[in-house]
Amino acid sequence: MSESGSGGGEAKKPELVMTRVFDAPRALVWKVWTTPEHLMRWFGPDGFTVPSCHIDLRPGGAFTFLFRGPDGNQFPSDGEYLDVEPPSRLVWKAVIHGGLEVWTEVKLEEEGGKTRLTVHQKFSFESPATRGAPFGWAQTLDHLRDFLAQF
Repeated sequence: MSESGSGGGEAKKPELVMTRVFDAPRALVWKVWTTPEHLMRWFGPDGFTVPSCHIDLRPGGAFTFLFRGPDGNQFPSDGEYLDVEPPSRLVWKAVIHGGLEVWTEVKLEEEGGKTRLTVHQKFSFESPATRGAPFGWAQTLDHLRDFLAQF
């Protein structure tokens, strides 16, 4: 994870950028990322499940996920889509873990029959969630890879 800021004495805010190439067409990656019944089967780090998910896939549309951890604790995540450009780009903002604001962009680019996926996140402040984000996203993207292999 790297940090970036705009200078001028402002505190630097944490950022994350991760890229993976999936052996699947972009349209399929888009579909499993934006369809609740698919997303609920792979999204989240190891040991987490998504027992409920609602997606209103349009700019200004809301989404709600309920994550359940391996210990049974539940973590709601609510947000709003800022930009939706099928099948290449999603941007959303959310508030998680008691006030951490997160801006997320997911880009999908065609690459020789495969899909290059880039996740870019900006966080409002440093926290355990920001420090754990690289590990959580790595596991989540592993789950996406495994889910895509079923098609």
